[in-house]
Amino acid sequence: MAECSQAAGEVLLEQPWLPVCISDCQLLAKAWFGDTSYHLLLTDMRCVWEERMDTKAIQTRAQELNKRLRAPVKAFYSHLREVAQPCLSGQGGKTESEALVSFTRHGDGDGGVSVRLKSELAGLPFHWEFHCNPPPVPTVCSQLVRPLLVMSQLLQTQVDQLGALLARKDAEIQDYKENGATLSRARLQTDVFDELAYKDNIVSQDMTGQDGDRGQTASQTPAVKQDNSPVPAKHDALYGLRRLVSSGQGEGLGFDADLRELYSTVVAHGNPGKRKRALSEDRPPEDAVEADRAPSHTPAPGLARCHWFPSSGFKDGNMSKGNSLTNHSSKGHHRTSTSVQH
Repeated sequence: MAECSQAAGEVLLEQPWLPVCISDCQLLAKAWFGDTSYHLLLTDMRCVWEERMDTKAIQTRAQELNKRLRAPVKAFYSHLREVAQPCLSGQGGKTESEALVSFTRHGDGDGGVSVRLKSELAGLPFHWEFHCNPPPVPTVCSQLVRPLLVMSQLLQTQVDQLGALLARKDAEIQDYKENGATLSRARLQTDVFDELAYKDNIVSQDMTGQDGDRGQTASQTPAVKQDNSPVPAKHDALYGLRRLVSSGQGEGLGFDADLRELYSTVVAHGNPGKRKRALSEDRPPEDAVEADRAPSHTPAPGLARCHWFPSSGFKDGNMSKGNSLTNHSSKGHHRTSTSVQH
């Protein structure tokens, strides 16, 4: 049973968190349903809740909630899975099945939660309840904290690389201009990229939320504390970030497709058991030993397949759209062009 539970935990770890809405509560969920068992995790980014159920526990709860049910677990479990999976994967939408799902909190935040399902099985009402409680700290760390920290580090590396690339592009544009190149259309003119100002502006926009709609950048509006005293300009970004986190404005809890792919790649790359199995299948044993001893300077296959660049921006280290500059080289007498985007 312990080995089965561990295997279920590894499978659940590789699944990304999915945004769901139950009873107007925005949550992130990940669920694994086996043949006659399941493992469920829920979080509102303030608390995390978990439930693991095996065949015997499912049988007991089913009889408690459905007094007239006398069937074995295998007879009704497939129905439970078909009803629960769409609700716990954000696929419910505004359907009749979603109206039969409810979410209840117990206690003042540190207690558990219940997700109640009501459906129909063989013409009779079928009730089910997920009773989730706070999981052990190692579970929270492995399923949520550690992957998010690694994702944050990778995304920050991406931002740094993109900033450096923009700086090189600015230098390239300046060189073209100094050698007589001109823009064919004035509207394509862009300012030199200022990385610090860009970062401060992004955080400030998240802090105010609506300044962009008024045609005014958030960085132009000084931050104000709760006591109406102004925040020093150099601390605007940090203060805005703290206020954003503490106020709960980021309750959208949206993991888009790119972030879900990145999460899955991170946890797959960080799963020692899975990596060892992959090495044993793809390489001879002696090669696998040498690979473990030698440090790797190339990204893992999973990381290489994960595209973190927006589809409308960078792609494979190049720019897809932007300013077009043309110059004729005096040495090679050939036409050189570059495409730049800020």
